[in-house]
Amino acid sequence: MNYQVSLQSFHGPLDLLLYLVRRNEVDIHDIPISLVAGQFLEHLKTLDLLDIELVGDFLVMAATLMEIKVRGLIPSEAEEESEEGPDPRRQLVKQLLEYRRFKDAAAALEEKAEAHATRLSRVAPLEPAAPGVQPVRPVELWDLVSAFARLMRETQGLQPKTITIDDTPQEVYERLVAERVKADRRVNFRDVFVPPWTRSKLIGLFLAVLELIKRREIALDQAEPFGEIWLLADVPAEPATAA
Repeated sequence: MNYQVSLQSFHGPLDLLLYLVRRNEVDIHDIPISLVAGQFLEHLKTLDLLDIELVGDFLVMAATLMEIKVRGLIPSEAEEESEEGPDPRRQLVKQLLEYRRFKDAAAALEEKAEAHATRLSRVAPLEPAAPGVQPVRPVELWDLVSAFARLMRETQGLQPKTITIDDTPQEVYERLVAERVKADRRVNFRDVFVPPWTRSKLIGLFLAVLELIKRREIALDQAEPFGEIWLLADVPAEPATAA
């Protein structure tokens, strides 16, 4: 099977790096390169498996992280003698700070736009959620990629080492996922991936989830950071355009 992903959700390597910094709860000015570089490479393996078009940008970032990691292993005297050009760590922190500033500003503008659209909406207001119903919480794309990577590692270890050819059309996987979520209303992300756990089938189902989210046919819910991810049939309505 030849899958190609072209989604606006994959913003780039700085988005992934900022996600890893937040997940590890570290100071952006003092990033533990060894830890973050290893996690970055794990995500890169998953992106390479999915054949993301812009994976080259992630490779450049991976090379930068490895260069910083190697420089950290060099004795200080030798580092001073061999140091040429700008410090890649300082440059990386500067880029990350600027990226975070723009991303926070974009999020703030989006919140204001949603609030303004709600205030001046032309449609009837949405009914309040029923008692006991948890509101849909935002789930980052990288949370989904991390969950898929863990599932790949676990399921691939249980499968016999055989070569399987799968020519199932991608729309078949999309229909399977959509019908499952529509029927159950709320499905655990892991439960979407049913045996046999062949690589092509796992990738097909994961891309189906991404495509359905992109088309707003399903929504995501995560009760707590890095907790279980759920697929929901009830997609929150987009804010109405202001008059």
